[in-house]
Amino acid sequence: MSQSATLDSGFEPNSPALPPSDRKRDWMTIVIVGCAHGSSHFFQLVIPSLFLPLGVAFGLDFAQLGFLMTMFFVVSGCCQVAAGFIVDRVGPRPILWFGVAGFVVAAVLLATATGFGTLLLAAVVGGVANSVFHPADFSILNHRVSPWRLGHAFSVHNLTGTLGWALAPIFVVGLTQILGWREAAFGVALLMLAVLVVIVLGRSYLHVEGSVAQQRQQKNHPTVGGAPVVSASVLATLKQLLASPALWGAFLFFCCATIALSSVQSFTIPLMGNLYGMTAVLAGSVLSGYMLGQIIGMVAGGFLVNLTEKTEYVVLTSLVLAAGMFLLLASGWLPVVMVMLVMALAGFFSGVSAPSRDMMVRKVTPKKSVGSVYGLIYAGLDVGSAVGPLLFGLLLDSGWMRGPWVGSAVAFVGAALLAAQIGRASRRTPTAERYAAS
Repeated sequence: MSQSATLDSGFEPNSPALPPSDRKRDWMTIVIVGCAHGSSHFFQLVIPSLFLPLGVAFGLDFAQLGFLMTMFFVVSGCCQVAAGFIVDRVGPRPILWFGVAGFVVAAVLLATATGFGTLLLAAVVGGVANSVFHPADFSILNHRVSPWRLGHAFSVHNLTGTLGWALAPIFVVGLTQILGWREAAFGVALLMLAVLVVIVLGRSYLHVEGSVAQQRQQKNHPTVGGAPVVSASVLATLKQLLASPALWGAFLFFCCATIALSSVQSFTIPLMGNLYGMTAVLAGSVLSGYMLGQIIGMVAGGFLVNLTEKTEYVVLTSLVLAAGMFLLLASGWLPVVMVMLVMALAGFFSGVSAPSRDMMVRKVTPKKSVGSVYGLIYAGLDVGSAVGPLLFGLLLDSGWMRGPWVGSAVAFVGAALLAAQIGRASRRTPTAERYAAS
């Protein structure tokens, strides 16, 4: 009997009364998926960490270098939708392997680049690889992890992504300084290969049968897990998903949340210099404070998500508080000694929202379309990543130095209001058509 069929039949294999081996299985799945997710976020910052040496080596300006990341996220967003449907049909495990292997290929292309064309190919290959992680990861977590441990699973998933972001510049810039940029890119390839080995060795903890395998079982058995297997066409599934206001709300939610995050990642250092007169080193420390606060918030959010079924209120409250912190920063009134604390609090509040956000999305996800749903709505992350830097760059070019932080506050408030709408929609969705929250 497949794990997905077991869950769909209403029987929960992981109950608190079962032996510790089931708890170990949950945590092995969580850790291995987290390792794969960390590699995705890590690779997102590999090319930006090489901007300066690539610009010197090939005579590229910042517009050309920025275009590499625009292509990365555009390709990732477009392919993520297709990846979700493929995950539902063939299962997430081979798709996850494909994604990490794609990062190995992209890193080798970077290391052997001969010009802008090769760099662009590396960005495209990296974008295709990056597209698979959210549909594959969440399909595995939702099917294999006990419902009462999902809050911690989502917390670890977000935490490993943030750690990937934090480690990439250190790893890539450090190797570049010691050995050179080509050697650094080869180092990334070896690191991604190590991650691939880990998730292949841990394959038993990642297995979820897709609808194709379930159809094959149906030929031999009238039911699977006590319930008939129904395999809808891609077009029918897509029409069903696109007709759901809750899923459109979730897509826009991720757009808004990522637009807000893009101002932090891209413009914190220049804004700290312009508004508070900080040096680049001190401004970098403030950015690190945001990441540290976000990590602590994600850990706290993993416990908080289990305290209430109305997770949208956790998301709404925490994002409104984060927006307030950005408005304080944009005011320019804060003493310098308070800036790091306020930035860390902004990170903490945004981090707290992450596990509840993922649980909120789970509530409006049809059981048979986990990969498809996550492929669609998490494409909003790529849209936000592509739009945010351009939007805030235009605000800065127009002379409004406070624009990115004000824009972040507005985007977080927009995401908070969308969370409330998604929560209302989840309570109108029949339980039989979605995953239960507990």
